[in-house]
Amino acid sequence: METYPRAAETLVRQMEGAAAAEPARAVSFQGAPGAYSHQAVRELFPEALPLPCFTFIDAIAAVREGRAARAMIPIENSLHGRVADIHFLLPESNLHITHEHFVRVQHCLLALPGTARETISEAHSHPQALGQCRKRLGEWDIQPRPQVDTAASAALVAGQDDQRKAAVASSLAGELYGLEAVATGIEDEAHNTTRFVVLAQDPVNPPDGAEVMTTLTFEVRSVPAALFKALGGFATNGVNLTKLESYMRGGQFRAAEFYADIEGRHDDEAVMLALDELRHFSKWVRILGSYERARAR
Repeated sequence: METYPRAAETLVRQMEGAAAAEPARAVSFQGAPGAYSHQAVRELFPEALPLPCFTFIDAIAAVREGRAARAMIPIENSLHGRVADIHFLLPESNLHITHEHFVRVQHCLLALPGTARETISEAHSHPQALGQCRKRLGEWDIQPRPQVDTAASAALVAGQDDQRKAAVASSLAGELYGLEAVATGIEDEAHNTTRFVVLAQDPVNPPDGAEVMTTLTFEVRSVPAALFKALGGFATNGVNLTKLESYMRGGQFRAAEFYADIEGRHDDEAVMLALDELRHFSKWVRILGSYERARAR
């Protein structure tokens, strides 16, 4: 699927026009209208103008080029871990993280109005969404049909007069494309949640008294115990490290790069001391943003 289905394309053009008229209100996201990223935009910024983009790179470029004020980007899921390539795209974007938001992913089995579940023989959706509903679809003898996007799959089903086909997507997608939820909450795990971050051209200053997170990436020097020494400053200065994840760039077997979330502002005294020690044992350190924490870790 290299383009949006017709039903989605119509909505995309309408949303692009509205965003072009008021880019200061626009929030870009990857996916067709009705994607979970679109849901995240509506939840966090109910007055915003959602701007759908075909890829993550397109969504980020919309902010860099001034076509949107912010971008809503998923970075990790409680079932499937980090979103592919995001750890590379965030630091390379030269944008700042200003917010985080969590979306409880509740999948619906969406079909044409009046469709009985027993008549459905195939379900279209993103492979991750299909995998998250594997047990339920198997119980109903519904064959998974992978597509590139959950919401685009709903638009695809809406454009075909075939009650054998359904989509696994959000209730928002059903609302936008005139589909009926034959079943709701069909995911196998009740804790299925995706964490999003918001990117903007300018950093934010979280309000006084707020519980703040800081996100950063770094690459340690290729010397013995470099990671141990680099992280020692967080322990000695009482800075809580809530997430640390390594990743390899470009498929090369070289020193790993790391993504980290810590509690505190990047300009707190304790955090600055910890970052000084981190920089001493690292090739480079990039602060992606300090922002108000959305929920307890």
